[in-house]
This record gives sequence, structure tokens and C-alpha cells, in this order.
Amino acid sequence: MFTKQIPLFRLFGFSVKIDLSWIVIAVLVTWSLAVGLFPQFFEGFSTATYWYMGIAGAVGLFASIVVHEFAHSLVARQHGMEMRGITLFIFGGVAEMPDEPTDPKTEFLVAIIGPITSIAIAGIAYGITFVGRGAGWPEQITAVTWYLALINGLLAAFNMLPAFPLDGGRVLRSILWKFQGSLRRATRITSQIGSGFGFALIGLGLLSVLYGNLIGGIWWFLLGMFLRGAAQMSYQQLLIRRMLEGEKVSDVMRPNVETVPSAVSLHDFVEEYVYKHHFKMFPVVDDGHLRGCITTRQVKEVPREQWGQRTVGEVAQSCDADNTIGPTTDAAKALAKMNSSQASRLLVAEGDRLVGIISLKDLMGLISRRLELEEE
Repeated sequence: MFTKQIPLFRLFGFSVKIDLSWIVIAVLVTWSLAVGLFPQFFEGFSTATYWYMGIAGAVGLFASIVVHEFAHSLVARQHGMEMRGITLFIFGGVAEMPDEPTDPKTEFLVAIIGPITSIAIAGIAYGITFVGRGAGWPEQITAVTWYLALINGLLAAFNMLPAFPLDGGRVLRSILWKFQGSLRRATRITSQIGSGFGFALIGLGLLSVLYGNLIGGIWWFLLGMFLRGAAQMSYQQLLIRRMLEGEKVSDVMRPNVETVPSAVSLHDFVEEYVYKHHFKMFPVVDDGHLRGCITTRQVKEVPREQWGQRTVGEVAQSCDADNTIGPTTDAAKALAKMNSSQASRLLVAEGDRLVGIISLKDLMGLISRRLELEEE
């Protein structure tokens, strides 16, 4: 879903990051407010003033989305769910939850708090607008607060559409889960609804383009594509988690691991290990103890003329939580870690003892076999 992410700040233990795609929407929102909305409804200001108002409105929208996602994150953490942080991207923001809720009640509470928060922000912004107009505040200020009241109300309404993975779709999923007793079935139904809404938005976008609204039509089309793709991906991710449920890393890993002694030169490492086995990462082991990991990227950072003199032990880095995992860990968590760290293999270790290695290929093989059995 995301491209390059830039960390912004941490609050309440959550990291807030911005995806580069957010810059696109920030510029478009500012431009549309400064050139379109504010001049249309509030006349008589200079061009510079409209741009200041546009920037203020965009910053207010940014803050509103962050508060909305923080509400999701705080409620989720209160109910024992792991939260990785919040990422703002081109279509808004998302609270990154690696696991599904454990029960329908948790799903309902985590989902519903988002629209409630947006409605509360809209109410506060409207109240400030009402008080400001009565007190004679400059219209430039009340225009921005009016916009924030309007946009948060619209965000709450849109998010409550019963289309997964929107908040309304998650609320509907929690209700279906409660009465049908199956998270998988509830996710399938709400994902199909979400995909249907996506098709409807795509159609609306095409109609808008045909009737001359090019910019609006493109955005409706892209939003529909995103909603449809996110709905399908959410169901696929749930299926994958269910396929890996109950499996430990030790059940899937390969115990026979190709290791590299720390005394091997970089030249011999490339010739005898990388070119022979075609892996990008190798564990460095001496006398049965895991000393670290070496990757082809680390070797590439060393000038080629030094490969004969430098050793693996000099270049290797210590293994960390991003590239190692315990043998008793759930296999689904191994897959989640590979996704978050963009790694295709994880070392399986107990303390400083290497017991195996697990790869994305191993996990996909298990999922494939289980899917074949279920189809039969």
C-alpha cells in the first residue's frame, strides 16, 4: 500500500509517519481550498489570504485525520491489540494493526470510535465557528473552522459506509461476526460489499469525466480502485492468517542452514556462497554460536579491491529483531515480520544458537498445500 515513509513524531507510544503520496493530496487540498472553495463562499479577500486559509485548512485536515487514527489506536491498545503506528498516505490515514481483533466486541469498539471522533471534531469546529461569528472574529478564521466542521462531518459519513475496510464495513463485520460466529464469513461478505462500492465509485468517476469534471472524476476513480483493492486484499490477508493458524515456526522452518564462518574472506564468500546458493543473507556461525548476519548489500558497500583482505566477520552485523525469530513463535507472525522488514528469510534462533531458517517460500508452500486440501 505504501511507498517511502518519513517519520514525523511519536505520541502516546505510537509513531506517526507520512507516506510520500500524502504530499500529493496535501498540495491538492491546499490548492482546491485556496482557488476553489474559499473564494466561492467567502468573497473579498486577497489571493495571498486565500492561500493562507488554504494552508490552514489543509493543516487542520491533517490534524483531524491524525486524531481520528489515534482514537482507533488507543482503543485497540486498550483491548490488547498490537499497534505499529499511524501512516498518512494519499487517501487519508491508517492505523497499522498486524493482527485481527480477538472478538466482535473489540472489532466494533475499535471501528466505531473513528467516526465518533470525526463527529466530535466536527461539533467542536462548528461550535468555534458559531462562537467566533457571534464575537466578531475575522471571517478568515471562521471560514477555516467552518470548513473543518464540514469536512469532518463528511469524513464521518463516508467512513460509516458499510464497505470493508472502511470503519462502517468493520462495524458491519463485527455484527455479522457476532451473529454468524465466523470472522472469515463476515469478512468475505463485507469485503464483497466493499468491492461493490469500489466499482460504484469507479463508475461515478467515469461519469464525472464524461460530464466535464476531469479532476473530480479522476479522484473518484482512484478512490474506487483503492477501496476495491483494499477490500480484496483484506480478505486475502485474513485467509493467509487462517491458513497459518496453529503452526509454529519450528513446524515450517528448515533445520539445515547454510552458514558462513567469520574467518572467510569476502571474495570467497561471494564465490563459494552467494554465487552457489543464490541467497542474499547468510548467518555467520562459529563453533555453533550465531555471531551475526551478512548480506550482499553489506558486501557491496566494501570496495571490490578489498574483498580479498576483508573477512565476513569484519563486515557482518549483529542479528536483531528484524531478521531473527524464535522457534515457538506463530508462523503468521513470521509472515507479518517479513512483510514489515521486507525480508524473504528469517533466522530461527534460541539465544545465540541457530536452529533453522524460515523463508517466504516455505510459508507460501504451507498455505498452498492447505488451500488445496480445503478445496478437495
